[in-house]
Amino acid sequence: MASSHIILPKEEEEEAAAAAVAEVGLGAAVEADHDHRPYQEQGPGKAALPFSATCVRISRDSYPNLRALRNASTMTLHDDDAAFVKLEEGDYGYVLDDVPHLTDYLPDLPTFPNPLQDHPAYSTVKQYFVNADDTVPEKVVVQKNSPRGVHFRRAGPRQRVYFESEEAKACIVTCGGLCPGLNTVIRELVCGLSHMYNVSNVFGIQNGYKGFYSSNYLPMTPKSVNDIHKRGGTVLGTSRGGHDTKKIVDNIQDRGINQVFIIGGDGTQKGAYEIYKEIRRRGLQVAVAGIPKTIDNDIAVIDKSFGFDTAVEEAQRAINAAHVEASSAENGIGLVKLMGRYSGFIAMYATLASRDVDCCLIPESPFYLEGEGGLFEYIDRRLKENNHTVIVVAEGAGQDLIAQSIPAADQQDASGNKLLLDVGLWLTHKIKDYCKSKKMEMTIKYIDPTYMIRAIPSNASDNVYCTLLAHSAIHGAMAGYSFTVGMVNGRHAYIPFHRVTSTRNKVRITDRMWARLLSSTNQPSFLSQKDIDAAREADKAANRMKSREDAKKQSTPVLADGEK
Repeated sequence: MASSHIILPKEEEEEAAAAAVAEVGLGAAVEADHDHRPYQEQGPGKAALPFSATCVRISRDSYPNLRALRNASTMTLHDDDAAFVKLEEGDYGYVLDDVPHLTDYLPDLPTFPNPLQDHPAYSTVKQYFVNADDTVPEKVVVQKNSPRGVHFRRAGPRQRVYFESEEAKACIVTCGGLCPGLNTVIRELVCGLSHMYNVSNVFGIQNGYKGFYSSNYLPMTPKSVNDIHKRGGTVLGTSRGGHDTKKIVDNIQDRGINQVFIIGGDGTQKGAYEIYKEIRRRGLQVAVAGIPKTIDNDIAVIDKSFGFDTAVEEAQRAINAAHVEASSAENGIGLVKLMGRYSGFIAMYATLASRDVDCCLIPESPFYLEGEGGLFEYIDRRLKENNHTVIVVAEGAGQDLIAQSIPAADQQDASGNKLLLDVGLWLTHKIKDYCKSKKMEMTIKYIDPTYMIRAIPSNASDNVYCTLLAHSAIHGAMAGYSFTVGMVNGRHAYIPFHRVTSTRNKVRITDRMWARLLSSTNQPSFLSQKDIDAAREADKAANRMKSREDAKKQSTPVLADGEK
């Protein structure tokens, strides 16, 4: 894998390549899991380039005016993230969106053999360590002439590590709302650090980010966390807000912490990114590993977040209860509100899994109540056909409709999330009023299992997933990377912080999965052709924006801290 380097004209690139080949030919066998040295030795007679002059490699086909970019180190950065973006290009349109490494700003760090090579549990493993060039593609469905596209660094143990076991000092923090699997991740981080890498100094940060500077650190051992995975919630406590970057890094520095494991949603991962930036500015040998957590499954790039399978499974209990209540009464209506502030994944998958749901309402798909093709007309029809109906609504659905009838000031919680009005309660009253106007006898049962779902322990599937996420985070931190870890197309990968915080994963109502749901429930789409065209244009605009952002990243230099 080629390292990031200054863009050279073709003849200079060939000279540099020849020099590199000659250097390798001297017999120095170097094993490296990354190529992150800030500069390369130049050939005889060539002055060494300063670190501030290095920049990411740029596609010659995409950017023909390469000579104009040779002085890229003088370019003004419009995006704070640009200084930390690391892109490498390969053949056939291959692009590696790489994660930061300690050697980006501490080039002379010593390395140590990975303790796993002497671990009896790994003695039967054919290959202890992942290949240095292994990457995971962001997209796997391609055409034969498609470029290979964006890849991420594959997660897993490396042959060399940047922390000695007795010197490693790790801390774990959980932030944001509750989610099934939090305790499992905590347990596996503690046990993995201890059992795989012989790390004995592991501490828990209590009650979220503010715990870094307002609470005592809690020593954690495999014995103390042995059975916490059987409980819901988090043994460390959690909170929203409380993020003071300088105070947090001050405490990390004062206590000698050199590995920070941060479990939380997109807001928490943004905080982890800010912590990493401050650590890098101070030149500290500290790795920051983020483990994304959101029960709504709205973290970008990754296949799914831990706890999602458990949430969908538990949602079935509420839907089943609503179905029993509705089918046991004349003109019975069961209404279930599920989590999904901005993304309706839980509602969609729970509906598909249940097969008892007649209508699913999510934030991504607008709906209306009255008139031809509206929700009221559909409810009326289903009651006449089946004598009962079951409706699932995500908490973020219909907020624009509620705002028209219930004026409310925009308010946010401590994490910056907009406080939503209760769509389930509002919809219950609207349905009652409609049936009353039609002089229709009916019984409606409203079920809100939100906090029941959040508070349960994770199921078997999520337990396995939590274990793999924790182990991947440990391997990456020991190898000196800072990243968010997640599963991408079935493989665990290290993803740059900015990739998971810059956008949010949402249900695409123009995709086949939503069409499958509509086919399953036989509900109207509530969409006019104008709405469908608008959704398609929004998808196209998002893709164009992503392409421009990728192009901008490719043309942006990787600079030393403090240099612009």
